[in-house]
Amino acid sequence: MAHTNASKIYNLVGAEAVLTEAEDLRKYLTGFSSSFGYVLSDKNGSAFYTDSRYLEAAEKSLKNSEISVKEYVSPLTNLLAGYKQVALPLDKTGYLQYKKLQEAGVSIVDSSPAFKQAMSVKENYEIDNIKKACEITDKAFTDLLGQIKEGMTENEVAAVLEFLMRKGGASGTSFDTIVGFNENSSVPHHETGMRKLRFGDIILIDFGCKVDGYCSDCTRTLLFGDDKKHSEFKKAYSCVLEAHNAVKEQLKCGMTGREADAIARNHLKKYELDALFTHSLGHGIGINIHEFPLLSPKGDDKLVNGMVFSDEPGVYLAGKYGVRIEDTIMLDNGNVVSLTDSDKKLIIL
Repeated sequence: MAHTNASKIYNLVGAEAVLTEAEDLRKYLTGFSSSFGYVLSDKNGSAFYTDSRYLEAAEKSLKNSEISVKEYVSPLTNLLAGYKQVALPLDKTGYLQYKKLQEAGVSIVDSSPAFKQAMSVKENYEIDNIKKACEITDKAFTDLLGQIKEGMTENEVAAVLEFLMRKGGASGTSFDTIVGFNENSSVPHHETGMRKLRFGDIILIDFGCKVDGYCSDCTRTLLFGDDKKHSEFKKAYSCVLEAHNAVKEQLKCGMTGREADAIARNHLKKYELDALFTHSLGHGIGINIHEFPLLSPKGDDKLVNGMVFSDEPGVYLAGKYGVRIEDTIMLDNGNVVSLTDSDKKLIIL
């Protein structure tokens, strides 16, 4: 039977009807991937409305599930005729659509908090998908190491890694793979380009893949040969790894995102590197690569069992080098379990 979450969200929202169009939220509700469609839930059940491109596949995917499949006939107001109150995820709803429904006399409620709450704590099948994605990610990185050669571009390294993830069973990447050589590693979200690899270069790779719509997220930083000019980088690497591991050891269920972030930030402060840690410790991971919860100095929400998120402290010295070490982790039985776990000691190729 297909894993679906439509009734769960409907019950959490408590509105007369719940309408969902956003692609990621539709995937969460139905377990089915499509570029177009609406999920409509009310007291009588849930239906997925889509066009002829997806009808056959949707019927097959949702057979024996709680969600019926119907052909969508425009305009949208036809679907909502007879409802006085409809819930929409307002953070993903365009102004024009919102205005049109208002003008049609529909009272609008926000379903976003219900999605945030439900999606942040994973069901077992969701964790299984994330674990599979993480296993593929780990193996692809290990297999990549022997294929990195001098003269390759950042783009080529990214392409080989993405091929290996797909070969391993991934449906695609979680996000655009980031590969930064040497000075480019100092830009946390560097745009992978045509910089060629030279002996002695630092290599920073931020990558992940999807399995049945669920993401993995991992970053590794390594050296391509040792030209004996990287003593400062090596010290920073050691400090970042210590901070990364401290989070895994000290983070417990019930802490806030702020407290989790502080574990890594305070550790780097001992080495006067905290000012170079320019982003947050982590973010939730699921159908989207960035989800609730937020592990940052502004993260007030509690971290609880079943949440999956990243542990990614980093240090960046503009124009010189960057170090980021990231695993996808989760809270289980009160403690951290690491879902990506390829080698984190400094690799020198």
